[in-house]
Amino acid sequence: MTMPFSLYDGIALAIFAACWLGYATVVDKVPRIRRASVIAAMDQHRRRWMHAMLTRDNRIADMAAIGNLMNSTSFLATTSIFILGGLVALLGAPDLGRRVVAALPFAAVPDDAGWELKIGLLLVIFVNAFFELTWALRQFNYTSILIGGIPSGQPDAEMLAAADMAAEIANRAARHFNTGLRSYYFGLAALAWVVHPLALVATSLFVLRELHRREFRSVLRQAVAVQR
Repeated sequence: MTMPFSLYDGIALAIFAACWLGYATVVDKVPRIRRASVIAAMDQHRRRWMHAMLTRDNRIADMAAIGNLMNSTSFLATTSIFILGGLVALLGAPDLGRRVVAALPFAAVPDDAGWELKIGLLLVIFVNAFFELTWALRQFNYTSILIGGIPSGQPDAEMLAAADMAAEIANRAARHFNTGLRSYYFGLAALAWVVHPLALVATSLFVLRELHRREFRSVLRQAVAVQR
């Protein structure tokens, strides 16, 4: 049985938006909270990396590390393209998609407008992921160029400034990578909306909890925290 877009769908969508946009705004824009995150701690380690890089005449390992970061970013960006292709196919074949959903237990099969809205939300999320990840990829590429342009020798003020510049670009790339990866997490939550609005609420809250735990309460965060 197909169901029209209901009040429950609206409430679930509002909770989803509050979880995703609210979490991103608080974590990324509030300095006091951001300083306590694993992302901020890794910013300091990337800066230390760039300063240590100045003391090495052979920087093959540094370029290999940047290449590894670019490969993982490129993999997720490419995957988002495949996901977008699948979502466009679902948007063009709503009857087939709704038959699959109808076979799931407790599923509330959406009508035509509801199906388009739910798939459209997923399209928006993964388009955002693609743009964030490709921008991160370009910035990691710029970082490799900056590293290659720093001369070897005894570090001086000019070389330290160049290392700080490379660290800043690498940190910005990491932040965009994190934003793109966050879109993947909430994209999985949005996928549950296809099944039922309550599933969207549950998965949104679960993703919110997991993101907070991993970025602020995890063993990893404690391990990499820089003591000031």
